[in-house]
Amino acid sequence: MNTQTIPQVLQTVVKDHPDIAAQMARDPDGPFRARSYRELYQDVSAFAAGLQTLGVRRGDHVGLVSENRVEWFVSDLAILSLGAADVPRGNDSTAAELSFILGLPECAVVIVENEAQLKKVSSVAADLTSLKHIVIFDGEIESKPLRGVKGHRYQDVMTAGQGVLQKKPAAIEEEIAQGKPDDTATIIFTSGTTGEPKGVMLSHWNFLYQVQCVPERITLEPGDIWLCVLPVWHSFERIVQYIALGSATTLAYSKPIGKIMLADMAEIHPKWMASVPRIWEAIRAGIYQNIKSQGGAKKVLFNFFVSVGGAHKKLSDMFRGLIPDFRRRNRMVDAAVAAVPLLLLTPVKALGNILVFGKIKAKLGGQFVAGVSGGGALPPAVDAFFGSAGVLLLEGYGLTETAPVLGVRHQLRPVPGTVGTLLPGTECQIRSEDGTVLPPGEMGIIFVRGPQVMKGYFQRPDLTQAVLDDQGWLNTGDLGMLSHRGELKITGRAKDTVVLLGGENIEPLPIEQKLQESDLIERAVVVGQDQKYLSALICPNMDGIAGYANENHVPYLDKQDLLESEVVHELISSEVSNLINTRTGFKAFELIYRITLIPDDFEVGKELSAKQEIKRHVISERYKKEIDALFR
Repeated sequence: MNTQTIPQVLQTVVKDHPDIAAQMARDPDGPFRARSYRELYQDVSAFAAGLQTLGVRRGDHVGLVSENRVEWFVSDLAILSLGAADVPRGNDSTAAELSFILGLPECAVVIVENEAQLKKVSSVAADLTSLKHIVIFDGEIESKPLRGVKGHRYQDVMTAGQGVLQKKPAAIEEEIAQGKPDDTATIIFTSGTTGEPKGVMLSHWNFLYQVQCVPERITLEPGDIWLCVLPVWHSFERIVQYIALGSATTLAYSKPIGKIMLADMAEIHPKWMASVPRIWEAIRAGIYQNIKSQGGAKKVLFNFFVSVGGAHKKLSDMFRGLIPDFRRRNRMVDAAVAAVPLLLLTPVKALGNILVFGKIKAKLGGQFVAGVSGGGALPPAVDAFFGSAGVLLLEGYGLTETAPVLGVRHQLRPVPGTVGTLLPGTECQIRSEDGTVLPPGEMGIIFVRGPQVMKGYFQRPDLTQAVLDDQGWLNTGDLGMLSHRGELKITGRAKDTVVLLGGENIEPLPIEQKLQESDLIERAVVVGQDQKYLSALICPNMDGIAGYANENHVPYLDKQDLLESEVVHELISSEVSNLINTRTGFKAFELIYRITLIPDDFEVGKELSAKQEIKRHVISERYKKEIDALFR
């Protein structure tokens, strides 16, 4: 595809596949309605021309506060068509976050989804000194606009743009033609270790490289349907939208809510879905809950065929040479060992497909090819279950700073327990803490270099230099190891960011600092990597706890007795709830759901560094039993 920018990809696809559906969305209380690539391009051109009337020019930054929907993609492509860059954020952002994220890049135009987002932006408008226009998708602009800020409905901007194009039909085509691959396409703000958001600058080429490479891993045909359930301001769903665009496939908008998602699957029969681990975990849990409620012979039969399916999958992987070789393996020996039992199990697995697994596939719409999972590690049990059922899950890996895809399992040769090999042209090194490059099979910090690596952090060259060297190597902050064939296995995170199963990225430090404001808490460590929710290890302030116990006549013999007291546990739990909640500025997924009390404070040289900084990997190992118990 000989294109330099994302809007140029759109032009090529419109020329080659004008009538293929670009987007599908459900009408209110009605069926899905499809919009062709020709219609998409017409809307993009009109909205781009409308943004021009609001003063948007090449190099500008435009705020985009919305969830995934038809208008989001139109707005994104329109902004990029003008040579501007969007600054996206989701509806769960607080007003304080929006003040920083929209203020730093000096967004003169901000597009919001609804009146709730309009209210947030309006509440901090005094801090947004560059703000001149607000555009809203759904709802009305207040009758009395903010001083110096004009409000516009999305459709009104579209209509104004159509008027511009009637007078000058080639206005947007001329702008698109000026685009260059190194132009900044977006600034995606992600939190840093201090909690202050960092603006990741990504170019058109950062994305287009993946648009070209990812279809070499998964087989896409024009008109294939993607079910879209993830927030598009995250880079994972964002790249899926561009991959769909580049392959002339269709984006169908749904929600990550079980009943809605499965009902939509039954109606539109998607072939692909970008997803996070929690979605597949929820589907698996729902299936098991249904089987449990039926009980009896159905439950026995189900469990039997799941076991058979699991064994068949492992033997098939051995026979096909898909077992990751972190240590040298003899593929011929593997194939020989697996051949006979695989042959014997195949008819039993076929019966399981008819009696059990076919029903699971039917729930996914009947034409489902694969789910591409990112935003956190896929739990082995979930991976194994769907592998047993013959539902293909392709785990990928990446960062916002890599736009985001670094690697993904190959559709035809998926190696379990890994994220596959990295994309062509992407280099990977596993390094020790002293910088030594480690051989296959040894765990270390993952460094990557490739065309998808960010331009840098917006107006923060210091932070850029901390992770990106002058040779182009990016320190991902993740721990992993390479197989002898180049597949990458993610083993942990050297950096502090906690990623939940739903893909939410959480910086633990602000939460921990808030908890440590309490007189009853000496130190707190937030945990929850690849889990549904956050928990915390709490080192109590024993003087404060003892004082409370004495004042309230709580009997105890010693420190251990005090910590095991139900009254003390409830006291600390209440303290945590009072400090970390939506009223104190935290989001729902940042709340602490469970705690465990640690008898002794952490020590320098053990759990703490010389700078009194928490060694999270040490704590994860030392308190593994306690942490595991928090998520049972």
